[in-house]
Amino acid sequence: FIPMAHPHRRRAENIPGDFYVDDTCIDCDTCRWLAPEVFAQVGDQSAVQAQPRTSEQRHSALLALAACPTASIGVEPADPDLGKVRAEFPIPVDPDGDVLYCGYHSEKSFGAAAYYLPKEKVLVDCPREAAPLMKKLEALGGVRKMFLTHGDDVADHAAYHERFGCERWIHEGDEHTLRDAEQVLRDAEPFAISEKLLVIPVPGHTRGSCCLLYRDQYLFTGDHLAYSTRRGHLYAFRDACWHSWRTQSESMERLLDYSFQWVLPGHGRRLHLPAAEMRRSLEQCIAWMKR
Repeated sequence: FIPMAHPHRRRAENIPGDFYVDDTCIDCDTCRWLAPEVFAQVGDQSAVQAQPRTSEQRHSALLALAACPTASIGVEPADPDLGKVRAEFPIPVDPDGDVLYCGYHSEKSFGAAAYYLPKEKVLVDCPREAAPLMKKLEALGGVRKMFLTHGDDVADHAAYHERFGCERWIHEGDEHTLRDAEQVLRDAEPFAISEKLLVIPVPGHTRGSCCLLYRDQYLFTGDHLAYSTRRGHLYAFRDACWHSWRTQSESMERLLDYSFQWVLPGHGRRLHLPAAEMRRSLEQCIAWMKR
């Protein structure tokens, strides 16, 4: 059974055609960055702005359908490739294949993205419990650690722990959201959990928010830092700061001590830039936050 939208709840704002979004959409933005040619924000929800015209666009729309945390995307008639597309996750973020995007966003984390590091056998934040994804992760060697950037995005952590026996890591500032975590970080300073993985505490969005830096290249930011297409630089969620905006601004400056080329957030858009350009975008973010 593949969860899908309800045709009788199709939004009137959808362009007529095979794909549609129904009125259960929570406006998490997932479909809009996975298939921007097809989906757009209309009001406070997503809708189909243009039906897929190419095989690549249709494939992206099917990925969005599979990833949607609320099963708010539908396609009629049913697409025979949907089962095959669902089995593609996790998919590479870039050609190196060292970071895989899990898809299968969870409504429990308001549609946050999760990632898998196949060489480290680490999940960064938690995706929705989904049999195709778990099967694929098992084939890739399983999950040894689940690193949770903050308490908002723990989703179906218990199911993954039961399936793989993975250690769940979280900072003590958010320990109350996951009382049965196997590893609780208690240091306010950066902490290496492996040779290539560095935890950088960045309180602000929540008391225990952390970034995770992989190979001095990929920065997983949870809800601390993302890219704004409207502003054209990195930014933070002022209206979704649950602990302290001032503290989050100070934490942002800490990231200037590090070099990285990817920002991979739980919520918000990714960004890939050369390290020097990424630093300039981060400096723009800090200046904006201080204003």
